[in-house]
Amino acid sequence: MTNPERRDRGLAYVGDSQVFAEMGECKRKLKRLNDLDPWEYEKINALIKEVIPDSREIGVILPFYCEYGTHIRTGKSFFANYNCVMIDVAKIEFGDNCMLGPNVSIYTAGHPIHPETRNSGYEYGRAVTVGDNVWIGGSTTVLPGVHIGNNVVIGAGSVVTRDIPDMVVAAGNPCRILRSVTEADRRYLFKREEIDDEAWEIICRQYQND
Repeated sequence: MTNPERRDRGLAYVGDSQVFAEMGECKRKLKRLNDLDPWEYEKINALIKEVIPDSREIGVILPFYCEYGTHIRTGKSFFANYNCVMIDVAKIEFGDNCMLGPNVSIYTAGHPIHPETRNSGYEYGRAVTVGDNVWIGGSTTVLPGVHIGNNVVIGAGSVVTRDIPDMVVAAGNPCRILRSVTEADRRYLFKREEIDDEAWEIICRQYQND
């Protein structure tokens, strides 16, 4: 079995010439992408879809970094702010309407704990999945094997080490559930500050049209 095959089956693998060739192909695309001027929106939108072929309605603010790109899947209306890092040794999958703040890092790669085993060069990947309607705040790190549910907010600066269920606000290091998302949150903008009437009327019309 080749090392790319071992990697994609979740087995221990070594980063050999085949693995580095795949990574190199992605890095060439990333170089072209990240060399664009930040206001060249159409070119950015075209090139990010070359980096991440399995994507719909994807938007990023450069720079953006990943290992392969082909192990990432995004749903509709995906957005990543400045300096997003996705170490996609294993799959990283997003549902619809996901937003990542600046400096969000998602890691699927890992190494053995024992130093002798780690020094062998063998490593592994564990998939990360993110549900629909998720906002991950700036400077958050998501670790290998984590599942984040639907309708979740992850507070800025969190380190997500374990699964997060649906409909919660979670934050911290390690990330923990703070409270549920409830109907009472619907009109809030920031903490207990309500959205103004003009904007709220527009939002309500959008609800009616969906």
